[in-house]
Amino acid sequence: MQHRQLGHSGLEVSALGFGCMGLSYGYGPPQERQVAINLIRAAHERGVTFFDTAEAYGPFVNEEIVGEALAPIRDQVVIATKFGFKGGDSTAGQDSRPERIRQVADAALRRLKTDHIDLLYQHRVDPHVPMEDVAGTVKELIRAGKVRHFGLSEAGVESIRRAHAVQPVAALQSEYSLWWRAPEAEILPLCEELGIGFVPFSPLGKGFLTGTIDETTTFSKDDFRNIVPRFSADNRKANQILVELLGVIATEKKATPAQIALAWLLARKPWIVPIPGTTKLHRLEENVGATSIELTAADLARINDALARIEVKGDRYPAHLAARVGR
Repeated sequence: MQHRQLGHSGLEVSALGFGCMGLSYGYGPPQERQVAINLIRAAHERGVTFFDTAEAYGPFVNEEIVGEALAPIRDQVVIATKFGFKGGDSTAGQDSRPERIRQVADAALRRLKTDHIDLLYQHRVDPHVPMEDVAGTVKELIRAGKVRHFGLSEAGVESIRRAHAVQPVAALQSEYSLWWRAPEAEILPLCEELGIGFVPFSPLGKGFLTGTIDETTTFSKDDFRNIVPRFSADNRKANQILVELLGVIATEKKATPAQIALAWLLARKPWIVPIPGTTKLHRLEENVGATSIELTAADLARINDALARIEVKGDRYPAHLAARVGR
């Protein structure tokens, strides 16, 4: 597994990280605790050193699992977690008051069984708390040795600039994939300008780009995708054209559609580090295999030409969640 630096921060991580959310939250029933722990350790055995969690995933249980799994190898890994919701509940609204940030950091340290958080993100921008106060509070935590680096998730250009002016932002985490390319307009150029690493979540389109989901697929009742417009049956059917494109290229490369989707992201910029998640060992191995696939300039041009002719159908979030992003 190759390593990359997240922007100019000096924070070095594996070229592919592991998004831990789905082990306990968002995509159906949570995994059994030991099963989840074993999968996280299996990721590290295969070269992954960058693990992403948050207090809101559960809430709280995800951090506990990550902490237990990585405690024996803590000095070999980078752990990212997040603050920003009332009581750690993502349905309760934002809360990035300085006192809350400090509380979350201390609680996360206990759950993660560590004396420092490598990367602490604001999960969503809080419109009621000035970004300068948020960045300043994390700066204090960095000075205290509790946090190493500051990150933002789904933040807009103005918020990123305001935060970075107070405390350098090491990484911006946002959705980015072959079927959600909005960050290319303003966010990626800004990251390049300011020397900020970019961490795409849902790099496989919440599973759609793997080629295993079609209009007949059903999700469990507590699966987040049930409320995502892009995952309506009609939109899934319409968007199959993108998966078919990936399939053609994957066959030529003796790879899978998921591997091509990840390889495309890795080829975009050397400071982009996708964090696909999974609950299955064979999918983990498939994802890690993407790091050894090289897409040529001709391959990339072909993909981009084809994408220019494909209109992806459906919004990526329902309206109430879309209102939280890009602030």
